[in-house]
Amino acid sequence: MASSCGPAWRSVCEKFRSAQHQSEVESRKDPENDPFRSKYNARELLREIHCTLKSLGGGENDEDGEAEHLQRETPGDEHRGGGGHPGDSAAGMRLARLGVVEYYLGVNHVETEELSAGEEHLMNCMNLLDKCAISRENVSVFIHVRNQLGILWAGRDEIDKAQGFLETAEAIYVRYVKEDGQPPADLTDFFMEGEYEITPQERIKRFEMAYTHTLYYLAQVYKNLDEYEKAARYCHITLQRQLQFDQFVPLEWAINAATLSQYYITKCCYMEGRHCLAAASIIANQAGELPSEAAAQESEVEGEKREQLQQKRAEIARCWIKYCLNLLQDAKKLLEDNIGELDVERQEELKRGRRREEEQEERGRKSAVLFSSSDTFDSICALEEKVSCSFPLDFEEARAIFLVGQAYVAEAKDYFQMDGHVTDHIEVLQDHSALFKALSFFEEDLERKCKMHKRRVDMLEPVCKDLNAQYYLLICRQLQFELADTYYEMMDLKLALANKQDELDAHTIKKFNHLCNASIKYYQKFLDSVRSPEGKFPEKLDEEVLRPGLVAKFRLARLHSRLISPDAPTQLQNLNRSLECYSFVVRYCEENPEARKAVETELELSEEMAGLLPLKISRLRAKMVSST
Repeated sequence: MASSCGPAWRSVCEKFRSAQHQSEVESRKDPENDPFRSKYNARELLREIHCTLKSLGGGENDEDGEAEHLQRETPGDEHRGGGGHPGDSAAGMRLARLGVVEYYLGVNHVETEELSAGEEHLMNCMNLLDKCAISRENVSVFIHVRNQLGILWAGRDEIDKAQGFLETAEAIYVRYVKEDGQPPADLTDFFMEGEYEITPQERIKRFEMAYTHTLYYLAQVYKNLDEYEKAARYCHITLQRQLQFDQFVPLEWAINAATLSQYYITKCCYMEGRHCLAAASIIANQAGELPSEAAAQESEVEGEKREQLQQKRAEIARCWIKYCLNLLQDAKKLLEDNIGELDVERQEELKRGRRREEEQEERGRKSAVLFSSSDTFDSICALEEKVSCSFPLDFEEARAIFLVGQAYVAEAKDYFQMDGHVTDHIEVLQDHSALFKALSFFEEDLERKCKMHKRRVDMLEPVCKDLNAQYYLLICRQLQFELADTYYEMMDLKLALANKQDELDAHTIKKFNHLCNASIKYYQKFLDSVRSPEGKFPEKLDEEVLRPGLVAKFRLARLHSRLISPDAPTQLQNLNRSLECYSFVVRYCEENPEARKAVETELELSEEMAGLLPLKISRLRAKMVSST
């Protein structure tokens, strides 16, 4: 047998290379009616290799001279061993080779959707490796097989099992780098010789990318376990390493970075969120130039490329919009008093602390996970400088953030047009409206505030009128409520302006009543949308419309009482409608006590007004009788 070991080994190596080619290259050409043909061919070759290795080695427990001969026949081993690890023995080498073949068989079965068989082979690989100490020869196999088992169990929703395999893979990598750190063997090294051997640089790259995959899969596992902070940290490190080792698809990487930014935004980590978004925008540009419309029409490939680039860049633009919007909204929460107005003392206090905050920003930046290894780092930093990551404390600072958000609104709308992207287009419009609303908080001039709300009406009202409620009921409700709310805010602003005048003129009264009636119309449309097909209002509101429905009734009550009318009968009618709406809120909460928590403030005011209005109505009636 020893005399035939040389040719036998060369045959093994040739079969391995052929199996790799079948699995990785030829499989892409397989017909739809036989999608796994090349994978099955690769499997047969791997099985033959497995049988040959077993026969050459004389059994799993054999450690005689034949195994040593086989080890010596493998080219390149002298570059990977040395060092006296227990796994460097001939038997350890043979077991590692068998483990590699079992690993590839396991992957093959998984890829052909034979998961149980795949698991069996992967576990065979694990069992073989467990007989060896971790060494340069086998550390990559240790990590790869646990990655695959992690994916396998995650696909079965056995997240805890997946977590165990992946965390062990992570620990193996950390321990190896700490204790050895030399470039380890790649899985293919066991069966490659001469010109087919990979370079040390490629060996390092593959090892590091295996670990990057471990981190990526762990990020998914932690997300499924609702450990979002941990998931975000692992996702960020994964993105960092993908850039570092130049192993990424630009558009895919950019979308992942933009998605991660949304997590940071929810945690008020605007520096990290901005960094992810800036990187996403820069890296997305590496995907290439946008083909012209003419080129897209002439070539299907160019058309698909144009569509994909436009869509992904528009999605990143939407993430930028959310960044600007959330930054403005969180600043508003920081600065408002208990009635939602600007707290001037708080504003001054925060401005005084701004310098200290800016000094801390640099330290915070150093502790953040930056994409510093990228050759595009300077471009990322330049884009970051175009928008602040600090809370705006006055109108000018807020306006600068608003303008950035508005520019991205235009970019997003360019792709998400009403024709073909109804829902997305309207969501972008709603974000644009929300940007104006957030900016208006910082504006001190009441007239200019009113004009900002008018811009919101102008962008939302035409869409609301044209949208078919039969197909877009939820969106219609959102738009109706927002329009009602916007007109309501405008009414409050006009009321505040009117209170500064000695006497209201006819034009002011007309404008004020128009705003009241417009708000009433949209609140009523919203409430009518929850009625049954027979027009009956539900005895119990669904959870998603409970608070909006009761708030709508409460505001209708206030709006009816605010309407200005020169004649007493109309005044009486408006007050009665107001009382009816206040009473509805009180009665509903009495009949459904669980609703009280949803509208505590509105309920308290409703109870008060439901007690006071009857007296006011009685006085008006008495006055009407006496005047006749």
